Amino acid sequence: MNLQITRSRLTEGVGMEENILVLPPEGGGILLPEIARSRERWLNLHMEVLGPWSQAFELRLYATEEEPRVIIRFGLLPRFRTCVALDLNWMDGHILFPGHRPGCQKIVVHGSRICRDEIRKAEMVSMPSEGEIRLFLGQAALEDAPGAPEMPEAECLIDEMGQWTGKGWDRCKDLQTMTERMRREADREAAYPESTWSPYGGDRRYVLREGTGFFSRERKDGRWHLTDPEGNAFFSMGPDCVVSRCDARIDGMEAWLSPLPEEKEYPELYAGREPFGESGREARLFSYERWNLMRSFGADWEEKWRRMTVGQLKRMGMNSLGNWSDPALFGAMPYVTSLPRFPDTKHRIFRDFPDVLSEEYRRDAQVCARALEARKDDPWMIGYFLRNEPAWAFVDNLILAEEVLRDPEDSACKRELMAFLREKYGTPQALSLAWEHPVHTFEELERGVEHASSFSLQAREDLRTFSARLVRAYMTIPCQACRQVDGNHMILGMRWAWISDPLLVEGWEAFDVFSINCYAVDPTPALERVRELGVDLPVMVGEFHFGARDAGLPATGLEAVRDQADRGRAYRYYLERVAAHPLGAGAHWFQCYDQFALGRFDGENYNIGLFDVTFRPYPALAEASRKTAERVYALRMGTEAPFGEKPDSRPMIAY
Repeated sequence: MNLQITRSRLTEGVGMEENILVLPPEGGGILLPEIARSRERWLNLHMEVLGPWSQAFELRLYATEEEPRVIIRFGLLPRFRTCVALDLNWMDGHILFPGHRPGCQKIVVHGSRICRDEIRKAEMVSMPSEGEIRLFLGQAALEDAPGAPEMPEAECLIDEMGQWTGKGWDRCKDLQTMTERMRREADREAAYPESTWSPYGGDRRYVLREGTGFFSRERKDGRWHLTDPEGNAFFSMGPDCVVSRCDARIDGMEAWLSPLPEEKEYPELYAGREPFGESGREARLFSYERWNLMRSFGADWEEKWRRMTVGQLKRMGMNSLGNWSDPALFGAMPYVTSLPRFPDTKHRIFRDFPDVLSEEYRRDAQVCARALEARKDDPWMIGYFLRNEPAWAFVDNLILAEEVLRDPEDSACKRELMAFLREKYGTPQALSLAWEHPVHTFEELERGVEHASSFSLQAREDLRTFSARLVRAYMTIPCQACRQVDGNHMILGMRWAWISDPLLVEGWEAFDVFSINCYAVDPTPALERVRELGVDLPVMVGEFHFGARDAGLPATGLEAVRDQADRGRAYRYYLERVAAHPLGAGAHWFQCYDQFALGRFDGENYNIGLFDVTFRPYPALAEASRKTAERVYALRMGTEAPFGEKPDSRPMIAY
């Protein structure tokens, strides 16, 4: 079914001329009423952003609520015509990251679920931008199969060092310039800027407890602190992903790259990856970072990179390696890590939420915990996260027990839920009265019930009560297994993407540190939210960053500011507020190096590095980090106020 995009179909403020949509800075787009009436599986949109930057769009699907029930967000490269194929089966909420195809950047499915018959409005809109967006929109159709990619004529978009050629900016000029700079960096001394810091990056002026030989925590004067193995106050600062890995996704994009070295000759520069999500597209990855290191340092590039990197970070005042960093660096600096795998079960309740009340989950927790054995005596390990950003928790106010009832399959969670209801109500008649919904037998509930929390306030209360039990089991069972293997290191929590529901703090007592990823200008509200929910632990921010448009990337990341100078101001404004907060334990910048301009494995292509692809530090960020390091422990002790110059925020370009 072809969709006729006409002026009457456009949302307010959108102009159109010869297949060109002119979208206002605040966002705009088109209405798509055919989605509700059709039964075709795929929405195929032939699109091109005509400006110099990437742009994010959303397919928004509404039921009776004022806010969309489901949002499918995707990004596009600038001046790169392609077919965006959106699978309308994603509307059932089963997947968060379904994968993407060449020319279309990362796809994320937000919200819960919606059926075709529930759709009252469907629209495709642009996200807010700094100026109007000019968008080519060619054929738009609902079809039974994904549309074929429509690729532009080949031109060089990436130079030999991995830099974007798409606009004028201060690129590294040539290989010789890069090599000379990197060799100078590798020869510099690796030392913290503060003489009072211990080898672990704690401050010896503030001894909080007797040293245990491991990182720990201590509460003093109403404030939570981390301590280094000597017992000194410790605040964790550093980047995630300190690693020279293969992360530039090149499959289907080879025609737009400067010639690459032969894989047979340099196999360490290439990697494969199984299909991400449901795209069915096996990834081919390349490492421009390794290629630049090999050409600058030769055969011993790995050793030189490690020396250079540790020196760069220490001189910036950073004392930690964040999550997903190269284990070869562990011991050169303190580090955090994660369980290699979080416990799972063959049958899942919703997305990646396992059957947590089953014996299978408990046994797998013990298997996963064994990975801690190798590092349980390492004094340089700050602690470990259990996992990162569970996909099920991306749905705000998700009632897990409702998902248990919706699922027609048998599970330990369902058996325990039915036991809970039988014990509370005794008879189906009593349950029917409380839930205001006819229930003739308990067995009929076991066969699957939709939208049970909407039956009555009591039904919702019962299901939330049982959901709390599920979340508590989800967190405490792995913690118990980990403690049995490693009693020396701190459990750092789950790295929630955000606290989408108060139930997410259930079981917090099993942790030593509570962790969140927080993308914002000011982290204070997120930290206060944790405290208001009753969590009495130090809090570590696992991810934050800021990007801008004046560097060599077409997208900014999840928080955008005016320019590179403002990235430095934003770093100080954010990190110093974490340090000044009574629960603040640390904050890790995501990530060490910029992402690939055409997209990493999942399509992200953000200016979020402390360093670019040629290992140049961003000067404003480096200077901001040094200045914050000079005063971070005074901030922790409450004797100084945090940096007060707020950055100039801009609309983000992110997906």
